[in-house]
This record gives sequence, structure tokens and C-alpha cells, in this order.
Amino acid sequence: MTKITNICCIGAGYVGGPTMAVIAQKCPEITVNVVDINEQRIADWNDENMDNLPIYEPGLKEVVEEARGRNLFFSTEIDKCIDEAQMIFISVNTPTKTYGKGKGMAADLKYIELCTRQIARVSKDDKIVIEKSTLPVRTAQVVRSILDNIGSDVNFHILSNPEFLAEGTAIDDLHNADRMLIGGDTSTDEGRAAMEALVDVYAHWLPKDRLLKTNVWSSELSKLTANAFLAQRISSINALSALCEKTEADIDEVARAIGSDSRIGPKFLKSSVGFGGSCFQKDILNLVYICRSQGLQEVADYWEQVIIINDYQKRRFAENIINKLYNTVSGKKIAFMGWAFKKDTNDTRETAAMYVASHLLDDRAEIHVYDPKVKPEQVYSDLIYLTESQYHDITEEQIRELVHVHSDPYEAANNAHAVAVLTEWDEFTTYDWKKLFKGMIKPAFIFDGRNILDHTELKNLGWNVYAIGKGN
Repeated sequence: MTKITNICCIGAGYVGGPTMAVIAQKCPEITVNVVDINEQRIADWNDENMDNLPIYEPGLKEVVEEARGRNLFFSTEIDKCIDEAQMIFISVNTPTKTYGKGKGMAADLKYIELCTRQIARVSKDDKIVIEKSTLPVRTAQVVRSILDNIGSDVNFHILSNPEFLAEGTAIDDLHNADRMLIGGDTSTDEGRAAMEALVDVYAHWLPKDRLLKTNVWSSELSKLTANAFLAQRISSINALSALCEKTEADIDEVARAIGSDSRIGPKFLKSSVGFGGSCFQKDILNLVYICRSQGLQEVADYWEQVIIINDYQKRRFAENIINKLYNTVSGKKIAFMGWAFKKDTNDTRETAAMYVASHLLDDRAEIHVYDPKVKPEQVYSDLIYLTESQYHDITEEQIRELVHVHSDPYEAANNAHAVAVLTEWDEFTTYDWKKLFKGMIKPAFIFDGRNILDHTELKNLGWNVYAIGKGN
């Protein structure tokens, strides 16, 4: 296999952008082109002001600054970059289907197919094509079928290289990956050579023992499985948080006790208002759909329960706000601290905040949002999409009347009936909560959906405090 000197990544989103930036940083002899049909996104990646990058991720700005213009380029010239590349990463969106067969569960692969057809049409010489998007098991078979039937006299080698990045720590996850999974055709010399070509790229900075090679089907399924197991732990601790609130046990103490067991470990045992992000829910629903399509009903039901508990936790949190505010929030101002699905990212996909907000909006609450990284229009876009897709009885006009986005947290909370902490931003723990309390309508309520605040101190200041998994 020829030494790789030119890589193209189709898709400049949360996976493609950071991953390619690190590859370019660590492999200065390789030209890396990141392409996308979204002209504004590419313009943002090329913005001279690094604070305007389309993705906020700690450390990303420094990596892009080092490599951009040297061997890292962002472009809308997709055909040209495909033609010149020896290795092509497919990193496009694979959302859950909202229509037709598999609606609400199956992955929508239309962008994967369009991308694959474009590669087949443009390619004039042999290519290594890599699935970077999270995909259902056996998708590589679809990709190969399209490439082999459209690409004339070109040999395509299909690899699966799923990402295991956590937003907020993605750059560190790339720099210090505990494993990099590379799936391919292990039965032929050509397939093994293609896998080694990708191994050589990552071996610029990762030890060879962390570069795991499997067949392509195991690689595809491992990504779904990893996210399912992590989400399962979150739903398990959240299910117990409801019991803790009824029995006056403390969920943090329970988590510490079971997490000290070396067989269980402490990670992903932090109770909260619920998990979000682009992967967990989508991947579990995908897994459920695959299991059902294979006749594995009991397996599908098992994994679907992880989603059911997560939805229950978000609904329970919203209903608790309504109940504690004397069974109505109509016309009442509720301040949301945080909108991103987790700290250190501006990603709002499947954020718990928008589901809690939609429940409160059904009761015509006024939502006042502060998030240090999320732009106002993104908040409105999330709510409009959610209410339309789930047929809530509220219009876009009403959303824009009832929801307000602030650039100052004290302004967001001024004259509010309650504060709800929806994202675990570190800065929230540093606020002057005495000052915030003074500006609140009394009695002042705080609902800590992330258990990051000092509840004893807040109670001493006069707050009525309600926290996940605490016997209030």
C-alpha cells in the first residue's frame, strides 16, 4: 500500500473537524482536506478569529492554529479533494429517521449513500474509504456495493474507524486515546494492507498496542455497544436517584459506595437530569431497531428501557418544578442555567434542557436561558424543532414570546420564581448565590439537575433546594 500523503474528510462537524485537525497536527507530512457542503461552516473554520470556530472544544483552537494553512485545509471543493485523496473519511450526519420505515429508531443513511455515490463518481484511482460516522452494523456492505457498482476500474478498500470521543474532552481523547478501533477485511492481503495504512497514520502519536484491528462488522457494532453500555450506567444511577428521593438516601453516597467496587468502578455514575448529545440516544435506538429487525424482541426491549428511563428522568425533573411551584408555572419566570447537553461544549443535540423547557412551556412558563457558549438562535431552533416533531400545542411565535436568552446569568435570574441548573458548567459553582437570591421572587426555589452546587450553603441563604437523588 502506498504511503498516505493526502487525506480527505467529508463532513466538518463535531467528529470530522477535531479528528482531522489532530491528524494534521501530528502528521505534518500529510495534507488533510476537510470538506463540507455547508459554506458557512467552512467559512467559520477558516475565520481568522479562532474564537469563531463553529465548534467549541477545549484545546481545539490551539490545534487548528498550529496546522491550518500548513497541511490542514477547510474547503467546499468536495470533488477536487476526493480526487486528490488516497484516503477518504466519511464523517457526515446519520440522524435517527423521522419518516418512513424505522421512523424514530433506525439511522437515516441517506447522507452516507449520497456521499458514497459522490466518491464513486469522482474517483479515478484506488481509494481507502473509511466509515467515521456512527453506523449500523453491516453498513460497510452497502458502501461497498455502491462503490463497486458505480466506480469503474477503481479498487476501493472499506474500513470502519468509529470515534469514541467525549465532547468537552475530545482533543485529549484524540491525543491520548485508550484505543483506536480499525475494522477491515482481515481475510485478504489488500484488506490487511489498507488497515495498516490507517494504523500508520495513528501510529504517529499512539502506541501500536492501542490500535485494535478487527473485522469490519465487529468494529461497527462495537461503537453502538460502547455507547449503549455507558448510557445504561447513567440510566441505572438515575433510576436509583428516584428511589433515593423517596427514601431519603443520598444518590452521591450510593454512587460512591458502589463505585469503590473495582468490578463496577466510579465512572458514569453521576446522577443528573438525563443524558443528551448526538450519540447515546441515537445509537441505542439504532441498536433496538437492529435487534427488532433480527427478531430479538427481548434484547430490543432491554436496551429500549435505557431510553425510557432517560425520558422519565427529564420529565420527572420538569414535573417536580411544576409541583413545587404550587402546581402551576403559567406566567412564572424560570431561569435555566445551561443549555448545552454537557459542559465544555456548545453542542445542544438532545440536550436535557430542551426537553425540560418543552414540558414547562406546555404549562406556559417563561423560560430565561443563560449558557456561556450556546447562541440564542440555537436555543430557539432546538425548541421549535422539538415542539414540531413531538406535536406540542405551542407555536413558534409563542416560543419566541416565552423564551428569552441572556448573556448575563444574574439578569436571567432577576425576578425569577426558580432557577434550574441544566448543565454542569464550572462557572455556576462560583456565582454569588446570595446576590442571585436577593433578586428572586420569594420563596426562591433552586432545582439542581447536576448536583454541582453546595446545597447546605444555599439553604442557609434562604433557598428552597431540590436536587436529583437527594431526600429533600
